[in-house]
Amino acid sequence: MGWWDDLTDRLRGREPDEPAASAPPAPTSAEIVEAVHAVERDVAGRVPAAVTARVHRIARVVEEMAPRLDRLGVGSRQAHTVVATATSYLPESVGTYLRLPRDFADRRVVAQGKTSLMLLCDQLDLLGATLGRISDAVSHEDADALVAHGQFLAEKFGTSALQLPPDGPAVAS
Repeated sequence: MGWWDDLTDRLRGREPDEPAASAPPAPTSAEIVEAVHAVERDVAGRVPAAVTARVHRIARVVEEMAPRLDRLGVGSRQAHTVVATATSYLPESVGTYLRLPRDFADRRVVAQGKTSLMLLCDQLDLLGATLGRISDAVSHEDADALVAHGQFLAEKFGTSALQLPPDGPAVAS
């Protein structure tokens, strides 16, 4: 329904349709980090060390990346992946595993010749590797920006008047 329909409805005494519900706001950096900390708390003492180590690895990368997400740009696929990993993919993978009886999850083969524990570790490795690649890409962009800024400064200012001559300082005698 367009503005013309809204105008004619009002002239006829009809109430306009209610506005469409807006999308919820994007999670803040603190909310993203808290989501992975909640998963860390959920696994504490309840899963094998291999799972705990992988969850901690993912959490560290998310902690590092959360404040830097704005550098990826609005609507960035990489930023979405980081947020979705912290708030959806990681909690769902771990939660599904935790709902299984431990003996079944850790010893019974369920798919592709693997136990639920093995499948979870594969999923956590995939999430960790993906986040690692995103983190590396952002870090490379920051490093490239630093190099470019250094080149700009060198071109702008050339040599400094404060630099000492190559044969040492001139001393008045």
